[in-house]
Amino acid sequence: MSAAFGKCYDPSGARYGIPTYPWRLAPEGMATRRQLRAQGLRPGGQPIAAQLMRRSRRHKSGAAVAYLYRVDRARPVRPMTSRKWGALALAMLARRTCPVCQITYSYCLPTSLGMCVTCAYPASSDSPRSD
Repeated sequence: MSAAFGKCYDPSGARYGIPTYPWRLAPEGMATRRQLRAQGLRPGGQPIAAQLMRRSRRHKSGAAVAYLYRVDRARPVRPMTSRKWGALALAMLARRTCPVCQITYSYCLPTSLGMCVTCAYPASSDSPRSD
C-alpha cells in the first residue's frame, strides 16, 4: 500500500474521527451532495457518514475532502414553488441589468466592474450612445 493511499484510508475513523476512504473508492450506499442531487435527493439533515480524501497541492491542508451521506436516509428534493421561480427570475434580471444606464443585457454583468462595460469605460467605447 502506498503512503498516499494509507493516509486516505481509515474505515474505522480512528485518525480523522469519521470513516475516511480514498477518492473514487466510496462504499456502496454512500454518495456526495452532487451525486445525491443527480439522483433527485438531498441529505435531509442527516449527519456526515464518511469522507473521501485525496492529496492536493491546491489545498492548504494538503488534501481535498468530499463528505459522504447515506443514500437510504436521503430525502427527495423539495419542488420549486411559483414564488421561488419568481424570486429566481428577479434575481437573474438584477444580475443582467446595469445599475447606471438601466439597460438589460442577455448575459450577467461582470461583478468586478459592478456595471456594464460601456458604463465602466465610456472613453474607450465606440458605441453610438451619447451621455
